Amino acid sequence: MACGGRMPAPVCLIENDDNGKLMVSQEGKDVLDGITEPVVVVSVVGLYRTGKSYLMNRLAGQQAGFALGSTIESKTKGIWIWCVPHPSKEGHTLVLLDTEGLGDVQKATVLFFLKSVYSYVTKLTENIRVKANPSTDEDESTDFMRVFPSFVWAVRDFTLELKIADEPITSDEYLERSLKLKPGTSPQIVRFNLPRRCLRNFFAVRKCFVFPRPAGAEDMRKMETLTEEDLEPEFLHQTNTFCDYIYKCTEPKSLSGGRAVTGTALGNLAEVYVEAIRSGKVPCLENAVVSLAEIQNGRAVEQAMELYMIELFERTQLPMNPEDLSDAHQMAEKVAVGRFITMSFNDNEQTHQKDLMKKIYNNYQEMCYQNQQEFKQQCEAVRRDVFETLENAISAGSYMNPGGYREYKDTLKELTNEYRTKTQSKLMSEEVLSTYLKGKEEFGMMILQCDQSLSAAEHAREVERLRNEVLEQQQRSLEDQNRLQLQAFQDMQRTHDEHVNNLMHQMEREQERLRRDNERVLDAKLKESEALLTQGFQKDADRMQRDIDSLKADIKKEDASKPSTLSRVIDGIGTAATFVLPGFVPKAIGVGLSLLSRLF
Repeated sequence: MACGGRMPAPVCLIENDDNGKLMVSQEGKDVLDGITEPVVVVSVVGLYRTGKSYLMNRLAGQQAGFALGSTIESKTKGIWIWCVPHPSKEGHTLVLLDTEGLGDVQKATVLFFLKSVYSYVTKLTENIRVKANPSTDEDESTDFMRVFPSFVWAVRDFTLELKIADEPITSDEYLERSLKLKPGTSPQIVRFNLPRRCLRNFFAVRKCFVFPRPAGAEDMRKMETLTEEDLEPEFLHQTNTFCDYIYKCTEPKSLSGGRAVTGTALGNLAEVYVEAIRSGKVPCLENAVVSLAEIQNGRAVEQAMELYMIELFERTQLPMNPEDLSDAHQMAEKVAVGRFITMSFNDNEQTHQKDLMKKIYNNYQEMCYQNQQEFKQQCEAVRRDVFETLENAISAGSYMNPGGYREYKDTLKELTNEYRTKTQSKLMSEEVLSTYLKGKEEFGMMILQCDQSLSAAEHAREVERLRNEVLEQQQRSLEDQNRLQLQAFQDMQRTHDEHVNNLMHQMEREQERLRRDNERVLDAKLKESEALLTQGFQKDADRMQRDIDSLKADIKKEDASKPSTLSRVIDGIGTAATFVLPGFVPKAIGVGLSLLSRLF
């Protein structure tokens, strides 16, 4: 689904196999494979029976869906997904991930995948890495901040007043006070500060919502059946505020470089992570991007080609005018390239895009060839019908007598005009005629030699005329071929423009996302540096300033590299055009390749 349909209920994505090892559910993978648009991923983590599933159901716009349960045993095993059209971001799908509750001793270990580090915050660097080979003195917090989502802390059954020294504070201020560090170096203080440091260092955006108790104790056991009228007004108001914030402020999922992730890519990414964990490795985002690119780009070429063929066949009915066939090809290619650009990932050298160009033109070449053959068969049928009287007369020896040449010449001219009238709108008509007349050239000369009624001068003029007619017919055929040559050149130019324009738009979107990520991270680090100074953590503030300086240098370097990157991309696509077109022209029209090649 792109995402055309709504899932009626959540399905499992990550589960344990019979041997207790993690695996990606085929049903969940199939759901993600069908989502070709960018996804906004929302994951909820926390202790079991704390209302996680209720919030996810509300985000899905439903009263029920994710199992709420009514006893102390958690109902959510593994990781479940529910994909729905995004309520406020057109062309995006909201992917809700519901994890099993923590602390249920009756359940086996489940995959640490896309879980907030809130639960495992003290073991963050043991469970995931951003770079494959980070330097020993490098702080990875900047890289984590770029790829990590925003952190939203939902506090249920909140009964305290949001006040400090009788002064009201916001829920966000309450969260930041909860994350405030304690000075000192004792083991107890280090343990106290560690999870707080992780949340402060790795999540650029932090938000807090406090929820009052939704209903009475009896009603809490039947949350799935309660209507809005049964819920406490303040709880309902806070729930709606929470959902609005998630809808409006949660960014589409992206990986390093600002590359957007589609549902298909998310499913592939899940398999890459699961395989790494099954093999005992630490999942690494950098390696995952490389693996994902190989999987995703190969599939992008396949699906783009399938879409191209479907679109082309729907728009064509052979035989058809070459210009109309070219337009059909252009429309089909536009759709296919759009699909490829949406699905492709990290194709930095345009290897797969060049492969797609070649595949599209190989198929278009074959379609053009079939179109020409259809026209050729039609023209051959007309030619046989029109010249049938001439062929019968030749077989009967009607022209092998004095005056026979003039009769043959007049008949041939009359039938040639008739043929051209009947095939004037058909491709290949002049080539069919040229082949036929070429075959009659020797016979015409033989009749001319046998016609004793012609004087020597008349004979000489007729020989010259025959030669001129041959040249004129060759010129007509060449003009048709040149017309196809020009069409081929225009097709390739449009292909080049289509690919370059799509790449430019994609790069602009990625650069914009990367710019926003960098600004978000930089703003967070500046605020954190200021907070550390205010709280008296001078050494920490100094380290943070080094991170800030390094990030500013990276941003400057990225800005400087944009023109050269774009130039390299355009050159790459242009080079692809030079070797795709020569493969297209010969089979389709057969001649004039060297002239057209020089144009490139």
